[in-house]
Amino acid sequence: KKLLFVCFMLLSCQKAEQVGQSRFQDIRGFFDKEVKRLEKQKTTVNKTVRRNGISERQENISPVWNTELSLFSESDINKPAWSESYSVHKDSTIIFYTALDNKLRTRTIRIKSNKMGKLIELAVVNRTSNYLYSSSEELLYIPDSLYRIIKMQNVILLGKNSYEITGVF
Repeated sequence: KKLLFVCFMLLSCQKAEQVGQSRFQDIRGFFDKEVKRLEKQKTTVNKTVRRNGISERQENISPVWNTELSLFSESDINKPAWSESYSVHKDSTIIFYTALDNKLRTRTIRIKSNKMGKLIELAVVNRTSNYLYSSSEELLYIPDSLYRIIKMQNVILLGKNSYEITGVF
């Protein structure tokens, strides 16, 4: 009986480890670490915000990084229900995820890494649409260089709006 119990426990532990592994790169975890790093270093940016073609520029600002990078974190696809919802294409320095279902908000993610495996560029395309509202987001993050958010919205009765936020480190 003890032997059966030990075997059962070992098999249970192995299954728990497999379930805990994620199929996709942990984008939320990466940006949680980036937020902490940028806050600790008191990193500042030159930020340009453009709404419907009208620009405003701010120099040497200290953003609230958690808020500033939230769209990137929200684009994480590591959810158990989505484990088979994205195709994965890899080569030595690029991972490309593509949604298999048009209803998924995050449509594509491209992650470039250097030969040491360090992320050097992350690009995301998000899309949402229903009969009242459509939205698209193009996100680009290059650590210690820049981040860019391009967002287009079309709301029935309210019209179209476009936004572009660029932060240069």
